[in-house]
Amino acid sequence: MKTRWIGPVTLTGQNVILEPLSVEHEEGLVAAIKDGELWNLWFTTIPSPDKAEGYIKRAMDMRENAGAMPFIVRERTSNKIIGCTRYFNVDEENHRLEIGYTWYSESYQRTGVNTECKYLLLSHAFEELDAIAVEFRTHWHNHRSRVAIARLGAKQDGVLRNHTKSSDGVYRDTVVFSIINLEWPA
Repeated sequence: MKTRWIGPVTLTGQNVILEPLSVEHEEGLVAAIKDGELWNLWFTTIPSPDKAEGYIKRAMDMRENAGAMPFIVRERTSNKIIGCTRYFNVDEENHRLEIGYTWYSESYQRTGVNTECKYLLLSHAFEELDAIAVEFRTHWHNHRSRVAIARLGAKQDGVLRNHTKSSDGVYRDTVVFSIINLEWPA
């Protein structure tokens, strides 16, 4: 059996731990989702508490069938689950991937958690996986996310107009950013 480019790994920072998502994390994810009623945000896709099980199953399916690696985000001091993120849209042949499906409990937003999580994921991607590019995408109207991605040093590659259509028929313009391997050392 061929070894996958991206395998399960735990990434540990000063304030957070990223560990591979599993079904055992459901209760903690539900608590994290409830902190701020995140499922009510119209410009992102975060499951309601009653849909967390399906969210986890879809993430696990992406891991098994598409080479993705979903992580839970755990605060180190409390050991509490405070969010989720993942590698996905994996192009193993070209060593490219996307970081996304990222969300944090409202009480952990704008605290430095996102910066540390992204640093751990980017470091692993460029320094361990030898990625040539890491991509980020967000909704045009998610200004907070766009600012956060740019603050990481990512360059805006463009806007995919009418990129996707939501379940209620609204079109989404997607802003695409990336960091390439030659930029990573800076």
